[in-house]
Amino acid sequence: MRRLFESEAPPCDVSIVIVSWNTREILRDCLVSIARETRTSHEVIVVDNASTDGTQDMVAVDFPDIMLITNTENVGFAAANNQGLDIASGAKLLLLNPDTIILDGAIDCMADWLDAHPDVGCVGCQVWENEKTIQHTCFAEPSPLNLVIGEFSLHRLARWIPAFGRPEYTGWNRRETREVDVVSGMFMLVPRPVFEAVGPMDEAFFVYSEEADWCHRIRDAGWRCVFAPVARILHLEGGSKSTVQIRTRMYIQMQKSKTIYARKHYGRIGELSVRAVFVAGALMRGTLFGLLDLVRPCAETKAKVRLAKAALSYHLVGQEPVS
Repeated sequence: MRRLFESEAPPCDVSIVIVSWNTREILRDCLVSIARETRTSHEVIVVDNASTDGTQDMVAVDFPDIMLITNTENVGFAAANNQGLDIASGAKLLLLNPDTIILDGAIDCMADWLDAHPDVGCVGCQVWENEKTIQHTCFAEPSPLNLVIGEFSLHRLARWIPAFGRPEYTGWNRRETREVDVVSGMFMLVPRPVFEAVGPMDEAFFVYSEEADWCHRIRDAGWRCVFAPVARILHLEGGSKSTVQIRTRMYIQMQKSKTIYARKHYGRIGELSVRAVFVAGALMRGTLFGLLDLVRPCAETKAKVRLAKAALSYHLVGQEPVS
């Protein structure tokens, strides 16, 4: 990994790295908001993962001052972020999703906050889904125990058993500053010395869990990961999707990444435990929604059965879906 500016000041305060994949119009809005709301010295690096919707041409023509990396194939979220981080020159490094809008000078505010908290290795800001709803970002690390709670929806019992609310920090309204295990990947601001110490994202994660792994390594190196609602952004894709809308390939990729995470941080026993959790969850949902579909067929129950079958195929025989 390159080590920059050991004897001189960095050229800018914040390097903003955005990974895009067929996000032309929402990326345009994101870039406009950065220019409108950011006064601190900054650079923007867009890494495009082989979009086919004209994203690359849009950035090149409409934003000629932005650094653009064009991939000829989708290399994944972690690897694309690393491409941007490799050429970034800022004193701070911001990973930002393309489906976000910067509000009220959020990048400036968070950069100032980070300067005032040298013990913090990664910070995220408040995220809004719309003018009334704060998105529940940041979460506990995806340990095997936390995955059991999530896979079997035990978090629904958190009002009676508070421990079941830990994976998603249930009961926290995201209006107070809090130390967290994982800062959500849509806005991750990291000081350069932290990046130099812990290294780039692990490219074994194609998508999902890469931010959990990065934050785990940051915490292991002695820094805190923090949510600080001193600034806010809008997340255009913040609303939840129905099961029908979830692509099977991405659903399995999420489980695959959590399995990789467990193997890396909890060893072989951790990996086998996570696989067992996913298999048990798939059997339970496949059976339940399969029976419901016989009684009252609908697109939602059919989709849940489809996802359950895909999970069993992946964890038992290693077959990954292609779509």
